[in-house]
Order: sequence, then structure tokens, then C-alpha cells
Amino acid sequence: MLVLRRLSDGTLRFAQLRRAVDGISQKVLTNTLRGLERDGLVTRRIYASVPPRVEYSLTELGRSLSGLVEGICTWDESHIERVEEARARYDRTNAAPADEIQ
Repeated sequence: MLVLRRLSDGTLRFAQLRRAVDGISQKVLTNTLRGLERDGLVTRRIYASVPPRVEYSLTELGRSLSGLVEGICTWDESHIERVEEARARYDRTNAAPADEIQ
């Protein structure tokens, strides 16, 4: 979602995307971009330069998701505190006793 959201603003290079998606590792971003490219949502353009330059952008199909992705991200941002509270409540209720943890 976050990668699609960032690319909805326009074409980005790998390093720009990595900075834009806080906390994502290089490996996870690489795998995510490959999956999105495979699904036809993202296109990758490689420039023959030293060092090689690679840019990513949304395809027409990917752009068709932009409104939905933005809506989900907006919902998430406005409800994150409630989600975190639910997680904490769940963790307190379902925590294993210390003697069961190995």
C-alpha cells in the first residue's frame, strides 16, 4: 500500500522510494516492487548509466488503484490509535504465562 501510495505522486528511483516508505528494508522493498511489477501495477525502467539508474512508476492499472489506496491509507491514519489500543488489549489478554515461554 505504501509503495503504491508513494508512486501515485510520480516516478521514483529505488533510493527515493526507500526513504519515502519509513522503516522498509532494501530486501522487502525489492520483493514488493518485483511483486507489483509482476502483477502489472508497477513498471521498472532501467537506464544504461554508471551506476545503473532504475526508476519505478505506476502503470495504468496501478493508477486505477490510487483512489482506493489513498482511501485505505487515510482510514488507517485516522484509526491508528484505536488499532494500537486493540492490539495492546489483545496482547494483555492473550499473553502466555512466563513459565510457558521458552
